[in-house]
Amino acid sequence: MLAGMATAVLCGAGIGVYALYGSGAAADERDQAAGHETVRSGPLSAAEVHKAAQTFLTDWQQGRLTEAAAVTDEPAAAAKLLTGYVKDAHMTDAVFTAGARSGDKVPFSVTCTVVYKGVSKPMSYDTSLTVVRNAKDGKPQVVWHASVVHPDLKDGDTLVTGESGTPPIRAYDRDGGELTAAKYPSLGTVLDGLREKYGKKAGGTAGVELRVVRGTASKKAKLSDKTLVELSKGTPGKVTTTLSPTLQAAAERQVSTRERASVVMMRPSTGEILAVANSSHGFNTAFQGSLAPGSTMKIVTSSLLIEKGLASADKPHPCPKTFKYGGWTFHNDDDFEIKGGTLKASFARSCNTAFISQAPKLENADLTHQAQQVFGLSMDNWAIGVPSMDGSVPVQSAAQMAASLIGQGGVRMNPLNMASIASTVDAGTFHQPYLVSPTVDHRTLATASRTLSASTLSQLREMMQYTAAYGTAAEAMSGLGPNYGAKTGSAEVDGQKKPNGWFTAYKGDLAAAGVVQAGGHGGDTAGPIVAALLKLGSGS
Repeated sequence: MLAGMATAVLCGAGIGVYALYGSGAAADERDQAAGHETVRSGPLSAAEVHKAAQTFLTDWQQGRLTEAAAVTDEPAAAAKLLTGYVKDAHMTDAVFTAGARSGDKVPFSVTCTVVYKGVSKPMSYDTSLTVVRNAKDGKPQVVWHASVVHPDLKDGDTLVTGESGTPPIRAYDRDGGELTAAKYPSLGTVLDGLREKYGKKAGGTAGVELRVVRGTASKKAKLSDKTLVELSKGTPGKVTTTLSPTLQAAAERQVSTRERASVVMMRPSTGEILAVANSSHGFNTAFQGSLAPGSTMKIVTSSLLIEKGLASADKPHPCPKTFKYGGWTFHNDDDFEIKGGTLKASFARSCNTAFISQAPKLENADLTHQAQQVFGLSMDNWAIGVPSMDGSVPVQSAAQMAASLIGQGGVRMNPLNMASIASTVDAGTFHQPYLVSPTVDHRTLATASRTLSASTLSQLREMMQYTAAYGTAAEAMSGLGPNYGAKTGSAEVDGQKKPNGWFTAYKGDLAAAGVVQAGGHGGDTAGPIVAALLKLGSGS
């Protein structure tokens, strides 16, 4: 039931009931009957939202798809997807039940039957529509997005029922246990990616299913096709991953304690991914996120400054309250300064100006080359076994170049990338992370063109160890020393009250990184998540 509205729409039966009650709708009808229709403006009334939703859903259920599409702000796109709902997805006998209106948004549930070549299965799901006022004629209309039809659809995606082009797979952890989304909720998108990559190679046979087929925009975002209903089972192939069942379960537990948290754990000496988890399961931020990494990027920047002879871990290094470059004034947190300090002290306390102050001495492409050549980042060539993003460190100039030195500007990373950065420092060389061994499909892993000098690497490890013991990472990393290192980060985001909190660290032959979006300082938010996994994995 809606406030002021009782709803029941039967689709495929040729009968629709969507009754409105309330003086607002009746008054509109009287005005129109009297020829007094006027162009309205301003916020929508409840009656207008109700009437637009009524018209759209009633036309849809009665098969008047062109008319239903005309109620939206994108009639062509709407008509195409609504037609495909019946002809391509083979969804029949749908019943729509509206929930309580919230402003201009009307949620509704759908129950229907998917029928294909004599095989059928029931299906139910919840979605919603939003009503806005047309700026030209003032009439209410439904804002068209593919998610109106099904919440898993992105614009440009389609629903298709038929023999799946890709056979199903069964994925297993490194110990032979089966991986399922029911057991490990974060792995839903990972399992979709594994099927897309290995379904045709793993020896399975295809079944019949209703699935989301990704469009151009979704493919560009590296989203995989998704099975919604399986009408007849295929024969699954087998894919073995590098995931640890103990660490994966722990990662799931850890991210569940925070909203919008993501974490990745890997083995530096090989690149094997041991765990991946996100507290939100619709998008794999841990592998595919594209977020400013904040001060965790200072690991890469420090290696650059040391190699160029612009800084040394234990030599004096400036950390003023502010520093101006490229027309911007850069600040430290609370405008602190370190008088007579070293690079190690600035790194441990996360002094922004210690790094920004070196911008005048750098070329625009220096940080980009360092990230690519030493850390294997920002070349779009990682092949981990499922869709991933391998970081972005674009060449920038002026203030944006300076901001990139502290992980802002155009620099973008995710927990997989930051775990790899910590791994490179720990192992002394870059090993591309992977979820499925390259021996399975003989794919070529990404490589770095060079390694850090012994002196630079030693100083970098010293700085990360000092940060873990005495700096901003000390509280989270307590009890994990001495063979360890860490770096915290806080990345400001426009329109967001709190920054994204980052944390990356290593202990022995384990490395992990995490982010808590809008969580605040990384040491307080992502730090405990990362440290808990390192403690469990190392037995500390």
